[in-house]
Amino acid sequence: MAKIKKHNLTLEPEYDFDMIGICSHHSDYRLAWGINEAMGLHLAKADEEFATDKVKKNNSSSHSFYEYYDEDNMCSYFLIKNVSGNRMLVSEQPKIDFFLFIKEPNSVDESEWVQKLNAVPSVLAAYAFDPEEFDSMQNISL
Repeated sequence: MAKIKKHNLTLEPEYDFDMIGICSHHSDYRLAWGINEAMGLHLAKADEEFATDKVKKNNSSSHSFYEYYDEDNMCSYFLIKNVSGNRMLVSEQPKIDFFLFIKEPNSVDESEWVQKLNAVPSVLAAYAFDPEEFDSMQNISL
């Protein structure tokens, strides 16, 4: 009998969004207001909370978030709180308080956004991140 050959297909996830981490001591609504003023957005609190996908039993979490869809540029913005209770959205970055996701990559100049966000009074620091660096990103679907 002939030996059966097995092939493993390994797919690396591709993320269709830019990701900016924000450190802030202000509340989510105060931060959203500051970002709206500085960036010309209209982030508004979503009716429901952002829920991560379940990977392991009881491993999902819900996070407060703000969203805005820019019809002119066909681009979506999501401001999501990193910590909810004792659960984290991106566990590899425990010192980041919020993440701004910009869905439609290359629609904005990420380094320019980081520079403008760092000038917002309610922002202590903003950093651009590559979503592919974090294992926990597989739990997030925007």
